[in-house]
Amino acid sequence: MAAAPAPPQAPPKPTWDPRRTEPFPWLRPTIRIRLTLLYGGMFLIAGIMLLSIIYLLAANALNVGSDLPFKVVTGTVSSESCNIGSTQLPASELNHALNECVNEQRQHALDNLLSRSLLALLGLAIIAFAFGYAMAGRVLSPLGRITRTARAVAGSDLSRRIELDGPDDELKELADTFDDMLERLQRAFTAQQRFVGNASHELRTPLAINRTLLEVHLSDPNAPVELQQLGKTLLATNERSEQLVEGLLLLARSDNQIVERKPVDLAEVAEQAVDQVHAEADAKGVVIRGERQPAVVQGNGVLLERIALNLVQNAVRYNVPEDGWVEVTTEIQHGQAVLVVTNTGPVVPAYEVDNLFEPFKRLRGADRTGSDKGVGLGLSIVRSVARAHGGHIYAQPREGGGLVMRVILPV
Repeated sequence: MAAAPAPPQAPPKPTWDPRRTEPFPWLRPTIRIRLTLLYGGMFLIAGIMLLSIIYLLAANALNVGSDLPFKVVTGTVSSESCNIGSTQLPASELNHALNECVNEQRQHALDNLLSRSLLALLGLAIIAFAFGYAMAGRVLSPLGRITRTARAVAGSDLSRRIELDGPDDELKELADTFDDMLERLQRAFTAQQRFVGNASHELRTPLAINRTLLEVHLSDPNAPVELQQLGKTLLATNERSEQLVEGLLLLARSDNQIVERKPVDLAEVAEQAVDQVHAEADAKGVVIRGERQPAVVQGNGVLLERIALNLVQNAVRYNVPEDGWVEVTTEIQHGQAVLVVTNTGPVVPAYEVDNLFEPFKRLRGADRTGSDKGVGLGLSIVRSVARAHGGHIYAQPREGGGLVMRVILPV
């Protein structure tokens, strides 16, 4: 008896424990404190620079404004900047002219100060926004790292980890928690794959033994007719069970993203599927036609062949008794590979189309295995494999009966 596998090691715990008490929790370098210090310091520096520039501009303006724009010359007043005549004036008129001259000079200095201050403020605002944008990107760069890791994990690369370094703040706590979750998910998926492998072996073996025993008994020419009839019935039931097990295992394996991808031509895959179904189509009087243009995608060839095979088989089996046909085409449309399988057949209500993709579902409420046409997993497997390749499948009732199945995959 094989020894039980050792339990997987526990994932590393986050370095920050929320239950741990600190003597000065308000001194913890959190993102809020760091952003407060960063942007507070930025505006403080900007304010100092703005005040310094305003001070220098004001000092220069006051120095210019303190110079008297007039001078007294032997009882008369002359000015180069004010409109004061050189002739002698009465005292009241002279005082009024001097006040107007001083006010005009002061207003000129204030206008000059205002215009320069606005230009300085505009320049500082541009610098402050650029500096704040750069600093915010630097502070929040760990979030981008977490996002990239999450996207990689979405592609079924569960081995990726963030392993964020830096201060013990909220982002590091989030990254450590995310790594912990990925570790648990990886262990869960590994256990699932191991279970699928074990179930595959445990379920296939007894069914294969039953088939062998039944075939041996049926090969006996001296067996009674009743026993031979019973053996054929049991053999058909056993074969159906084998198909059901294979379908369930394939459905479980294809629910995940495809990690190892290779170039696969959908036209070649469709040709192989048509070749496998050609004998059954001839027996049912169904004609298979259609033009298959090259459409290369990145994926698993075996699973993609299963898509084409299931669709073509369904199209042949669920067809009209006479003059039926199936059209299988492949092409590239709008940068995506498209596989279309169209067939004649019974009229399918639009409200029942979505039920076709559910496991063990058939039209008009036939939920379980009550037909010799399949086990009710074909379209479920097709949808699961298409999603694993990042694609989609759409079903549409055909006018006059039958279906149009369209599989769209990224190239």
